[in-house]
Amino acid sequence: MSLWSDLSLGVSGLQASTNALNTVAHNITNADTEGYTRQQVELDDRRYITISKTGSAISYQQTGLGVYYSNAKQVRDYFLDKTYRAELGRQEFYAVSKNTLNEVEDLLGELNGASFQESLSDLWTSVQELSKDPCNSVTQGTLISEASEFLERAKSVYSDISGYQDNINYQVLQDVKTINSYGKEILELNSAIQKIELGQERANDFRDRRNLILDKLSELCNISYKEDQYGSVSVQIEGEDFVKGSLCYEMWVDIDSQTGFYTPYWPQNSDYTVAEGGDRNNTDDSIISTDGKKGDRIYDLRSARVFNLSKAISTEAGTDVGKLRSLLYARGDHRADYTDIQYYDEIKDSVLMNIQAEFDQLVHSLMTSVNGVLETAAGVRTVSEDSTDPADAAIYNALKALDEAEGKWHAGKEYRIYKDEDDGFNYMEDTSGAPLQLFRKATTDGYTRYDLGANGAYWVYNEEEMPSVVNGRVVDSNGNPVDRNTLREYKKNLYTISNSVVNQELLQTPSLLGLRLRDGSEDVATANAIKKVFTEEKYSLNPNVIKKVNINEYYSDLVSQVSNSGYMYNSIYENQAKTVSAAESARDQVEAVSSDEELNNMIKFQSAYNASSRFINVVDEMMEHLLTSLG
Repeated sequence: MSLWSDLSLGVSGLQASTNALNTVAHNITNADTEGYTRQQVELDDRRYITISKTGSAISYQQTGLGVYYSNAKQVRDYFLDKTYRAELGRQEFYAVSKNTLNEVEDLLGELNGASFQESLSDLWTSVQELSKDPCNSVTQGTLISEASEFLERAKSVYSDISGYQDNINYQVLQDVKTINSYGKEILELNSAIQKIELGQERANDFRDRRNLILDKLSELCNISYKEDQYGSVSVQIEGEDFVKGSLCYEMWVDIDSQTGFYTPYWPQNSDYTVAEGGDRNNTDDSIISTDGKKGDRIYDLRSARVFNLSKAISTEAGTDVGKLRSLLYARGDHRADYTDIQYYDEIKDSVLMNIQAEFDQLVHSLMTSVNGVLETAAGVRTVSEDSTDPADAAIYNALKALDEAEGKWHAGKEYRIYKDEDDGFNYMEDTSGAPLQLFRKATTDGYTRYDLGANGAYWVYNEEEMPSVVNGRVVDSNGNPVDRNTLREYKKNLYTISNSVVNQELLQTPSLLGLRLRDGSEDVATANAIKKVFTEEKYSLNPNVIKKVNINEYYSDLVSQVSNSGYMYNSIYENQAKTVSAAESARDQVEAVSSDEELNNMIKFQSAYNASSRFINVVDEMMEHLLTSLG
């Protein structure tokens, strides 16, 4: 072997050591860079020259041509990545529930420095004082004033919960936009990686960025992914293609025209019709649509929603992974009220709808119960098809005929009536002659006056009627389908927090409450009946709770339920955080840069560099000696 070959051998060592040192320096420089994966040097032998082949020898006599820097590979573990991402998504899912319940607990506990419990206690105190001295104008005025304060604080709490619901709704939109931006970036990185790796290089930094995006994407939703032989990664979200080949299938969001709530859906999975006179190819490039309408296309979202929220939350089914799914669960699909309690199984997974419904049920029960006591005191009675009194039967038939003419009557309907007459006493009546109500509906009247001819004039209570859900369809009492606009009209007939006010006539003239009977005595029975509204144990939070409580205990149980649920979700979150930390630690042991290890490598490759340098010096001296001595 010539000295020139020996010199080339030393140069190969210098080159390989230099490249290896550069890799070590790159690792140390990026040790704190988010998403960076340490790179490991791979050195390979150059080809060998065979000098001789001897059958008796153990091996051929060969001489090597040195070493070369073949690759700087990423040190990653596919299974650790997969485990970490799944557990991270599950952690983010429970973080949403934890944070939401903590926020609700704050809203229920404190309101501008005064708790809602305080307003409820003040109202209860005023009721107790009224029962001691029913005809005292001061106690009457205090009751009405505290009732007004109670309802105003209830409205504030409900409004704050609804505001947080809107905040979560905004997060849904932002997360969908973020997911789409990640999909587009993955496409760009796939293209860049393919171009670079067509040669002999490895696009490690681009791969690091792509892996970081997959980490962040796994926080938002349940993903699966696969890398093909060309280095491109395809991604699925909830089992649907998101990034595949040269395409990113973006999520779109539908805006509910009634609530303003966003619903993510896949446009490629949605059938659509073309608006009358429209162009089937007219679709804008915005991800937002109103009731499924994009340009002239009207999309049917029923089979295209990204998340099936009817599935139970389960680790086995993978329905407890991803922040976006959890946001949709927590927010729900509308503002809940007491009527949603009868469909509790449909709202129980929504933290906010559950609290809204139970809180509204508390206020509704109190308002209607107090109003019911005043109705009884005024003399309101019920007539039905079972009424045996001829006069009541005649009134019932007359009201039934009016409802049938308007299509409002249904089997089993009853009427609560109050005769409109001026008997000179007018006990528990408002200025119009209708039965007195402490709480009124803001949008509709509590009673409607009907002139029934020979039967006289009567005030008829406007019942709180809501349609039912039968086989997935919303129908009225006669089984007729109810559209969204009609459903909104139904809500105007309810004594809900958002649709109720304290009687302004009573606020201005508390003496209308009276509580003095025709014979001049105090109406102690009515005052005690109002008191009984607060003490009678007949309320329960929801159908799954057997325990019956009074009004005051109901609110305490509601707060305790929120606190206990928050503690439970906080415990789940903390345990999940430990699991994520363990998975991250295991992954870091494989993938993260170790300063000590890199310093050892630096010393090793520096020594190899020095050895190659000294080898070249020796060869150089030999060549110089030969040239000078033999020349």
